[in-house]
Amino acid sequence: MASKKISRFDRLYTEGSGFNVIGRSKLWYGITVGLVIVSFLAMLLRGFNLSIDFEGGTTVNMPAADLVATDVADTFEEATGVTPEIAQVVGSGDSATLEVTSERLSQEQTDAARQAIYDKYQPVDQSGKATPDAIGVSTVSESWGSSITQRMLLAMIVFLAVATVYVAVRLQRSMAFAAIFALIVDAVIIAGIYALFGFEVSPAVIIGLLTVLTFSLYDSVIVFDKVNENTEGITGQRKHNYAEQANLAVNQTLMRSISTSVISALPIIALLVVAVWLLGIGTLRDLALIQLIGVIEGIFSSLFLATPLLVSIANRTKDIKAHNAEVAAFRARHGEDADPELADAAPRTVASPVAAEPDALSAPASERHAGATWRPGR
Repeated sequence: MASKKISRFDRLYTEGSGFNVIGRSKLWYGITVGLVIVSFLAMLLRGFNLSIDFEGGTTVNMPAADLVATDVADTFEEATGVTPEIAQVVGSGDSATLEVTSERLSQEQTDAARQAIYDKYQPVDQSGKATPDAIGVSTVSESWGSSITQRMLLAMIVFLAVATVYVAVRLQRSMAFAAIFALIVDAVIIAGIYALFGFEVSPAVIIGLLTVLTFSLYDSVIVFDKVNENTEGITGQRKHNYAEQANLAVNQTLMRSISTSVISALPIIALLVVAVWLLGIGTLRDLALIQLIGVIEGIFSSLFLATPLLVSIANRTKDIKAHNAEVAAFRARHGEDADPELADAAPRTVASPVAAEPDALSAPASERHAGATWRPGR
């Protein structure tokens, strides 16, 4: 009867099959170092595009209709004497909104900007009536922006502190270090992406960042649980070393991590589509974008950074180093596929039966049994 063919996905759960993730640790380290360097350069050279919630300022918004952002920005500058920092259209269709953002304006400048824009472009409200009320203005003071920034930094510090305490209690010391290191790398790379592409950083982005960092930490804990299960009592055998069992754990959790990330990404993409192309709601857009970036980055860090880093740390410990040498020596003597239990088993010795001497068999029965029994009087 022909054996059932094993699918490629099923091979991930089989020893010696699957992807050699740990064996390519240098590749993952190189990619990580490259991304971190680019991220730091982007943050240093380009900086962050902070929303007015952090920096303070004034935003004038109105229905986009057929308006051109640059024309409205010129009108805004002529009326206020202030050059806008950004003028853009968010959303699409009937929900499209034109926004002009600048430094904080006085009440007189705000009124002048609204009146000049209304006189020139006659924006209409939802009922289709041209009115100055169709032009909205929101202002955030510098003190408020400074307060929000301080709270953002405090939230990040508290999160990292709580995460560190949790993994220190939940995992082994080496696993905790690898998980926290990968978490910090996640934060740096995500921040670098925002700096490099000029995505706006708003309070919603910070909330989303904390969410995706939690997701990444959770994924690392799941993988490390499997590593811990596979490597329990590993020094008591010579069939596998620590790296091989850790690689098996990565393959066993690979499809779970990908499936979870895909399922998480689907509603995020839907939210992003709704926020950007249909409603033009900045808060939803910011929240969806940071979560989509974070989910993708979280897969890479938990599988291709945290676990290889854990193996690198473990291979430097005395017990694992000695065990690796023992496994290598055994394979050198008996071959890669040798079973340690069979190789260590002592050969059994079976004693052959001893044939009776011919003289003894030819002797009379009385002589053969002489001395075998004792009777009284004899």
